Amino acid sequence: MPIKVPDNLPAQATLEDEGILLITEGAAVRQDVRPLEIALLNLMPEKIKTETQISRLLGATPLQIELTLLTTSSYAPKNTSAEHMLAFYQPWEAVRGRKFDGLIVTGAPIETLPFQDVVYWRELKQIFDWSLSHVQETYNICWGAQAALQHFHGVPKYELPQKMFGVFPHHVRGGRDTLLRGFNDVIPVPVSRHTEVRREDLPSQSGLEVLLESDESGLCLIRDDARRQTYMFNHLEYDTRTLADEYNRDVAAGAEIHLPAHYFPENDPAQDPTNNWRAHGSLLVCNWIYNLYQSTSFELVDIPQRRQAR
Repeated sequence: MPIKVPDNLPAQATLEDEGILLITEGAAVRQDVRPLEIALLNLMPEKIKTETQISRLLGATPLQIELTLLTTSSYAPKNTSAEHMLAFYQPWEAVRGRKFDGLIVTGAPIETLPFQDVVYWRELKQIFDWSLSHVQETYNICWGAQAALQHFHGVPKYELPQKMFGVFPHHVRGGRDTLLRGFNDVIPVPVSRHTEVRREDLPSQSGLEVLLESDESGLCLIRDDARRQTYMFNHLEYDTRTLADEYNRDVAAGAEIHLPAHYFPENDPAQDPTNNWRAHGSLLVCNWIYNLYQSTSFELVDIPQRRQAR
C-alpha cells in the first residue's frame, strides 16, 4: 500500500522516480480505509532530505500510511524556507489535541549542547510526555533518541574525543521476535555523531533492552516496551552518499574530519560508496510498522495512556 504525503511535497517526485508507491491527499480521500497516522517531528536543518529518507522507508511498508509533518512551536528553523514550512508543516501546539498511531522524532545537529541549553528543550519534554497518552509507538533517532532516553530514564550523553563516523558492523543482541525479525546476526549501520550513551548508565530495573550494539561504535538500538519507545542512535535511513556529503561539507569548511570508516572503497573518497544497509533499514521500519499495526487501537481515540516519565 502507498504512503500518503502532502500534495506537492518535494520528496514526492524523488520517491516516485524510485518506484515508491505514493498517494496524494486528493486520491486518499476517495479510499475507504483508515491509514496508519504517523507524525514526523523533523528537527533536522535540511528538512527536505530527511522528509525523503523517512518517507522512503515508510513507503516500503505494506500498509497505507498518512504522514503529518511537525515542527516545534518554540523555534523557527533557519535552514528551510518559510514557504516550505508554512506549506507542509504544522507546529506541535496545533496537533497536541490529536492522537497518532506513530511518532518519529529525528536527530538535530546540537548534540554537543547540554540538553537544558537547547532552545526547544522544554517543549520537546512536553512532546515526549504527550506521546505517552497520544501516540501508540514512538521511534526516536540519533540526538532525538538521546534526548528521549535522558527525559524518560535520566541517561546522560558523553562527548567523544572525535566524531564517530562511518559504517560499522553491529551485532544483534535481542528483538528477533519483534523489531529485528529477519535480521542477519551482524549488520552494517551508518553512524555520524559526536556523542554517545553508554550501556553501564542504563538503569538496571528500567526494562530497557539493547537490540543492536557495535564493538566499535557502541549502543545503536534500544527498546522500551513500558513506554512503547524505540531509541535508534544511528542512521539506517541514510542515503548512499549521505556520509560522503557530510565529509565533503566538513572538508570544504576546513573542519577537522577523518574519513568515514568502512565506507569509501579502498578509503578513497574519489570512489563511489556502496549502500550495504538499505535492506535492513527497510526491514526495521517494516517490523516497527507491523508491530504498531498489531497493537494500535482501531480508533485513535482509544490509544491508552502510558506510564509517565520518572
